[in-house]
Amino acid sequence: MKSMSKNVLGLVLIDAPHSALNNDQADPSAADENESPTKVIKRGRETIPYVSAQAWRYWWRNTLENKFDWKMSPIIREKKIAFTSANPFSYPDDDVFGYMRALKKDDGGTLTRLSPLKTSPLISVVPQQVTSDFGVMSRHQGDPVPHVHQFYSTVLKGIFSLDISSVGIFQGVARTGYKNLDEAYTAKPEIKQSIDNAQAQQQDESWILPKDERVKRAAETIKALPFLSGGAKSALHLTDVTPKFIVLAVINGGNHLFMNITAEMSGEPLIKTSALKEVITDYKDSILSDVYIGRQEGFHDELKGALEQLKTDLAGTKNVKILSAKQAIEEFAEGLDSYIE
Repeated sequence: MKSMSKNVLGLVLIDAPHSALNNDQADPSAADENESPTKVIKRGRETIPYVSAQAWRYWWRNTLENKFDWKMSPIIREKKIAFTSANPFSYPDDDVFGYMRALKKDDGGTLTRLSPLKTSPLISVVPQQVTSDFGVMSRHQGDPVPHVHQFYSTVLKGIFSLDISSVGIFQGVARTGYKNLDEAYTAKPEIKQSIDNAQAQQQDESWILPKDERVKRAAETIKALPFLSGGAKSALHLTDVTPKFIVLAVINGGNHLFMNITAEMSGEPLIKTSALKEVITDYKDSILSDVYIGRQEGFHDELKGALEQLKTDLAGTKNVKILSAKQAIEEFAEGLDSYIE
């Protein structure tokens, strides 16, 4: 029987008290032609701001490049399409973030890699009344030029998973999404040199990086979280997009256990420790690691007692570690080598 994949599961809350992190295209029907709207989901009469998963992944990738010195795969553009090098041996972002590249049949055909790192959008926990801020450009001769942008004050929730069973392991099987490499492609001199430099070994139809490199890539992907930066309008709003609350665990399987532990109460975000307790209890046999919960002091300080009680209640079921957000991320990432074969 084929073993189940091992996944890091994470839930993050990001405090966005005065933010315009991922604005949408200008609305031609808006009263102000220069208005820059935020991205929102409409649910009945409610307006729910969000940051696209693509934007979140963009911040993540940039942090890995700038903080952890990842060598990023070059972007190649041909007419209306763009793609990376599809070389996960030399470029760890091709490995972790996935790729799709269409080649001639003699060169390997279409190569695709499903991203081991999967993310949701960052979605406001509570509905918002978006604020329009009116500005003007007047540092020139002639009439001033008005402009408008929208922003909001909320807490954003995101979930992610990282398939640590596939980081550093590349398949040659001929199935869509699974054919990461092809013998015709790996035989190319530049790719073969990359394989040799990475000390990758071929087993059956897979190419496998050494364990220390697989652990490094997985751990650094998680370690990037306390250093994320980015977002639109940062010169005007300067939002810290690092997690202020986080839950982390390694699970045998892929279902995300922590996606329903937040709610809204009286216009404020609520973290349901009872729901977290239930899901940890129900899936204790599938959760392979300790459960790490990180909260930055000053963010929902009223949770402190409830989280300590949760740790006590689960003491005979699963070890729960309550730390600061940064400490939880770093300690969790340091232990990932135990779950990567």
